[in-house]
Amino acid sequence: MSVLQEITAYINSQPEQKQQDIQELHRIILGIMPQCKLWFLDGKDETGKVVSNPNIGYGLRTIHYANGTTKDFYQIGISANTTGISVYILGISDKNYLAQTYGQQLGKAKVTGYCIKFKTLGDINIEVLKEAIKFGIKSFS
Repeated sequence: MSVLQEITAYINSQPEQKQQDIQELHRIILGIMPQCKLWFLDGKDETGKVVSNPNIGYGLRTIHYANGTTKDFYQIGISANTTGISVYILGISDKNYLAQTYGQQLGKAKVTGYCIKFKTLGDINIEVLKEAIKFGIKSFS
């Protein structure tokens, strides 16, 4: 199965409201990053054990580890979780920036160092979410 087929199957496997919200987020992110590399992580480790929620990734960044090794990974990610949806904005060095800059304006969302978590898209200000995503992309470029 191609990455796009895996993404489509994942989105379609969600309950109706979450499916609609994730599809809209997918459309929004592709509008911001039209030529980006797409990722799908099924949440399983190399042994097949579930270690995280499946997630869709967008873009490409290289993570540099202290031991000198590197790993390619995505810049922006989305994932369904038990209470709603998480949007991951990776690569921001200041772990307080998202919460301080966008937290109050986002609406009903929990904002951590790299994650914006909310129940439905209707609970948040989508324009503010777009700005946070754009900041994340720009800060890594």
